[in-house]
Amino acid sequence: MGKTIRLTMAQAVAHFLKQQKTVIDGRKVPIFGGVWAIFGHGNVAGMGEALYQVREELPTYRAHNEQGMAHAAVAYAKASFRSRFMACTTSIGPGALNMITAAGVAHVNRLPVLFLPGDIFANRAPDPVLQQIENFSDGTVSANDAFRPVSRYFDRITRPEQIMPALKRAMQVLTDPLDCGPVTLSLCQDVQAEAFDYPESFFVERVWTPRRPLPDADELAHAIDLIRKSEKPVIIAGGGVLYSQATKELAAFAEAHGIPVAITQAGKSAIDERHPLALGSVGVTGTSAANAIAEGADLVIAIGTRCQDFTTGSWALFKNEKLAMIGLNITPFDAIKHDSHPLVTDAREGLKALSAGLSGWKAPAELADRASREKKTWMEAAAKAMAATNAALPSDAQVIGSVARSIGGENTTLLCAAGGLPGELHKLWPATTPGSYHMEYGFSCMGYEIAGGLGTKMARPERDVVVMVGDGSYMMMNSELATSVMLGQKLTVVLLDNRGYGCINRLQMATGGANFNNLLKDAYHEVMPEIDFRAHAESMGAIAVKVSSIAELEQAIETSKRNDRTSVIVIDTDPLITTEAGGHWWDVAVPEVSPRGEVNKAHAAYVKARAAQRIG
Repeated sequence: MGKTIRLTMAQAVAHFLKQQKTVIDGRKVPIFGGVWAIFGHGNVAGMGEALYQVREELPTYRAHNEQGMAHAAVAYAKASFRSRFMACTTSIGPGALNMITAAGVAHVNRLPVLFLPGDIFANRAPDPVLQQIENFSDGTVSANDAFRPVSRYFDRITRPEQIMPALKRAMQVLTDPLDCGPVTLSLCQDVQAEAFDYPESFFVERVWTPRRPLPDADELAHAIDLIRKSEKPVIIAGGGVLYSQATKELAAFAEAHGIPVAITQAGKSAIDERHPLALGSVGVTGTSAANAIAEGADLVIAIGTRCQDFTTGSWALFKNEKLAMIGLNITPFDAIKHDSHPLVTDAREGLKALSAGLSGWKAPAELADRASREKKTWMEAAAKAMAATNAALPSDAQVIGSVARSIGGENTTLLCAAGGLPGELHKLWPATTPGSYHMEYGFSCMGYEIAGGLGTKMARPERDVVVMVGDGSYMMMNSELATSVMLGQKLTVVLLDNRGYGCINRLQMATGGANFNNLLKDAYHEVMPEIDFRAHAESMGAIAVKVSSIAELEQAIETSKRNDRTSVIVIDTDPLITTEAGGHWWDVAVPEVSPRGEVNKAHAAYVKARAAQRIG
């Protein structure tokens, strides 16, 4: 037996986490950017005391809401391209369950976060303890079992020595590009405080570097053969390109072989949108250029994407009967979707191998020529949508144009998550550098925006982080605005107030529904809410202003650049206007029968549109 050190289980967790490192730009740094903590009786005595001991090497940050701090951790990992991440600890019960939604965000988006919720007593002596959920038929269940479906790995620590294999497994999942996702280690509160003689070797420094699996020779040869036989190929680039840091390889591959590039929400900024072959967003929220090329494609090379319904137009976008797909993905689960020919590999290594095998081959010149014409048409439509007007209530697109002109640039990261803004931003925001566009649209989680902006700023302090958020999302979660001020992490928040859930109201109308329960004016109320968002933001320490026009918005953004802390700029917008150019059908089921003629008409259109879906 080697030397041992006597620590509590919680102390062992803290000392282990601080010893995990990675290499960024040739410099060794802690792989954990810190720990978010809201303490309660289930973790304050154990994890609280342990984190205090290592506060110089592993900083602990206090938040105002458990879901908010977990969103910040998710955003930190996304903004770091999964090379670094954070941990979150809470008490049991509501504190733990408040993180479930953020765990879902991390799971859907394949992002690493370590959740360390407190749990009930392993010895069960004081059962039921405060906040304990009792299962009448299973004594082993606690509230934390709700983490199981939204965790890539889950473990409950009921003895102090169990933390050793659990933490090793956790690190493997957090750093493995294939398994990557949230990990939950549920820490029984009595066990947190129990001591054990841990081997010193458990706390030896470990440096984690990305694994880059090479492609299988047969899969590679088949993919090369498919590309060589194609006449109208198109690349759809997803978030995996960014996580693999393969943006240079993507541009080089497209140039060498004359293949246009369309991008998913997670993949936006994987290629400079000024590149001649970059057609912008694809699918439901796609540009007319990308969708026109995708519709006629005989080969889709899907790189690092889950191919979710917004990307594929609910699998009705691709119209060519000869269509084949190559799924270049680190994860077999994603690589084979919809009968794709898998190429299971790291994106960077896969692109290099494909390009080497395609040496001398280039797609027909007319493909690039058509892509150029389609892009020119789209850019004219986009400029028209974003142009400033004197309308009493501007559109989302006009606000986006204003923000892009005022603060957009290579040193800016634009962040958003839910509502109508993601569709407009996917089409219109001019992303030029990797990470300049940060959209949580895998889970499309309302309330992610401000907390996500905070996590992004902590990961990329050198960048200007601009958060665009609607009033609906702002009302769901805004507490980390105060945290951003408290931590000195400056954000610029542009709050678009359309007085309700404007996006879903438009969808309700499009499916034949009556205007009901989405806009505030259409919801039940005895008193119509008049929310002063400026005053609210100011009360949390931000510098806030309300503007009444696009011109005033641009002036306010200019002023915000000189502010020493988070700024919130509020502007009223029109809830009904959306960019008509681009886009594609999205499968949202419409009732087969209804007393409303509008619904019946919408259902007939729905049946017709579904006929174009590719099933299987």
